[in-house]
Amino acid sequence: MTTNVTKADSATAMVKSEGVHKYFGPVEVLKGIDLEVKSGEVFCLIGPSGSGKSTFLRCINHLEKVTAGRLSVDGELVGYRQKGDKLYELKDSEVALKRRDIGMVFQRFNLFPHMTAVENIMEAPIQVKGAKKSDARNRAMELLERVGLADKAKNYPSQLSGGQQQRVAIARALAMDPKLMLFDEPTSALDPELVGDVLDVMRDLAESGMTMIVVTHEMGFAREVGDSLVFMDGGVVVESGNPRDVLTDPQHERTKSFLSKVL
Repeated sequence: MTTNVTKADSATAMVKSEGVHKYFGPVEVLKGIDLEVKSGEVFCLIGPSGSGKSTFLRCINHLEKVTAGRLSVDGELVGYRQKGDKLYELKDSEVALKRRDIGMVFQRFNLFPHMTAVENIMEAPIQVKGAKKSDARNRAMELLERVGLADKAKNYPSQLSGGQQQRVAIARALAMDPKLMLFDEPTSALDPELVGDVLDVMRDLAESGMTMIVVTHEMGFAREVGDSLVFMDGGVVVESGNPRDVLTDPQHERTKSFLSKVL
């Protein structure tokens, strides 16, 4: 099933999932996910805890390996190379090389506690891309300015609020100039009054044309910013479409039941 899109119908697919299954031991967490994310769109995933949303997100950058099916980013298979009709798993070094193009922001900020905000952002471009320290610092400062934290460059994570740490984490992901950004419930660990600043940064990213897949409970953000929305439950896609349509007029009883509890 291909989801409906609003602003990127003519664009190429940035992410394509074909019959993706994922098992953890005997437990099937993803039960054949078919969806497509167009280049430049904001694609929102909603659903109850345990529905497979975060697992699917982690499969996109091969933090989790798919058990069956095919998953591709920008036309290239994730984690595998095809030769004839067989798939061969890539080496860790090859996976890491491809992962550079995919930024990921987690629920927990995962900043290095012994580094300042600017040093956290500089680290990957220097270590992974071989950027000059001066260039990495200049770019890091530009990104801190973009997320509204230029005055916190020398602060350590322990000196920042949760919302500020999350904005630094977004800047850190952007420092690698990704073609795709993945957000795994980026506001769920934040106090309610800190959520808005993070969502504002994400809105700015969306307006700049960044392709984004967002696992979220922020229905207002999905409605206002999303181009496509998928409701997942039990490891399957239950319903998909334009966020405004799905949120205001869901067609499936399971979607209606879920939204009645969160809206």
